[in-house]
Parts: sequence; structure tokens; C-alpha cells
Amino acid sequence: MKVVYLWILIFLVGCSPGVLSVVPTSSACPATIANGSQPPGESSGSLLYHGNGAIWTALPPEGKLFIVPDKDGLLLTKIPWWRAVHGALAIQGRRLDASEQPLQAIIPEGYGDSGFQASGLIFPTEGCWEVTGRVADQELRFVVVVQAVDEYPVTP
Repeated sequence: MKVVYLWILIFLVGCSPGVLSVVPTSSACPATIANGSQPPGESSGSLLYHGNGAIWTALPPEGKLFIVPDKDGLLLTKIPWWRAVHGALAIQGRRLDASEQPLQAIIPEGYGDSGFQASGLIFPTEGCWEVTGRVADQELRFVVVVQAVDEYPVTP
């Protein structure tokens, strides 16, 4: 079964408690592994949730974000967020292993000022990226390895 980078599973499977850890996917990129902190109202048991009690997201397994470039070659992916604090979500990202333009974030309106918030992230290049989500005075940071692929990996 091909996976659209397991994001569907994030919403269907859920999360269980875990511990924040970092996996050195290369000597230059310490990718963040989901800590299992579950957003309010989510109860499905996935280990892919990552949060700090104020902001949550869902991370790719082992911190490796595989993206099939779109027809224009853009490395675009959807990332879910949950907000326990009230306010607009702002997202920034920078490449850690090379000089590069920052990522672009697409944050659609219509989700209110707390709870679930969809987003799209456009990475200018492959590499090691730090992403920061902010709401009011709270922030959540994580590091992912972005890799362009011809097709999404197949799960066993």
C-alpha cells in the first residue's frame, strides 16, 4: 500500500504517550522524533503527535519528510496543527545545513483562533529544516529532513 506520507494515518490512528527524542539522520541533521504528546480531543493512539501542551503537530516517522514535487517542482506538503492557546498560527522555517531562502507557509483562514489548523509548507530545497509554529507567546519547534522522491515510500 502506498502512503501519502502517512498523514492520513495521523488523523485516523492518533497517538500514545512518548518521550521527546532526536534521531541523527545524518551528522548534520538531528531530526525530531514525535514525543507522543496528544492534542486535546485526539484519541487514536498514533506515535506521530508532537507538542508542548500549548501547540501540537504531527511529525513524519524518523523525522524524514518525503515529498513528491508538484508539476512545478515545488516541495509542498500539508502539516496539521492544534492550538490550545488563542491566536493566529504563524510558521517560520530555516534550513540548518546550508544557506537557503526560508520556507513558505500557507495558513488558510476559517479555522477560528484555537483548536485544529491546517497548513501547507513549501520548502525551497531538500535538506535539514527547522520549523517553528507560534501562537501568541507560545512556540513549537521541530527539525525534519526534507527529501524529494519520485513516489511515496511503500509501507510494509
